[in-house]
Amino acid sequence: MYIIVGLGNPGKQYEGTRHNAGFDTIDYLIDRYRILSSGVKFKAMYGKGVIAGQKVILAKPLTYMNASGESVAELINYFKVDPESELVIIYDDITLEPGNIRVRKKGSAGGHNGIKSIIAQTGTDQFKRIRVGVGEKPKNWDLADYVLSSCKGEERSQMEEGIAHAAKALEMILMDDIDGAMNQYNRKATPTKQQE
Repeated sequence: MYIIVGLGNPGKQYEGTRHNAGFDTIDYLIDRYRILSSGVKFKAMYGKGVIAGQKVILAKPLTYMNASGESVAELINYFKVDPESELVIIYDDITLEPGNIRVRKKGSAGGHNGIKSIIAQTGTDQFKRIRVGVGEKPKNWDLADYVLSSCKGEERSQMEEGIAHAAKALEMILMDDIDGAMNQYNRKATPTKQQE
């Protein structure tokens, strides 16, 4: 069994924001694979289903981003999964343009507070993750204001493309082909606007 956790903030005011790319990816997976809701428990909204032949728990922590680890720790303890082999975290990344994703087998928090919390609560950084590009913060913007702002128009379309890539990369991870997922998706998506 795998636990797939998308990071974000609960509440209407955060829907569609860059910081909720993880939540948006979980919603996409729920629709794509018809995952049934199991309600609220483990400080998360969660559901059980099957993706790529594997039993999965999909979860969206309700703790707010900076305390995501509390929910993840409860999930892995209750379902007795090994975070180093059976946990996948999906979250936003400002170093990647919308439409791009990065698949990693492990790594540091890289300044992401949700990942910092998960590492602190689980005691390991050796878990798989998919980072969904939300674009770099413009100059003179506060980081918190930027990640809590909405993606609109063409940028939103690109982000949704990235979310679809994240779902396909997840399928490959669940089929024990994380190297294939990294080879396929850890490249720049063809940009619609050429940047120097």
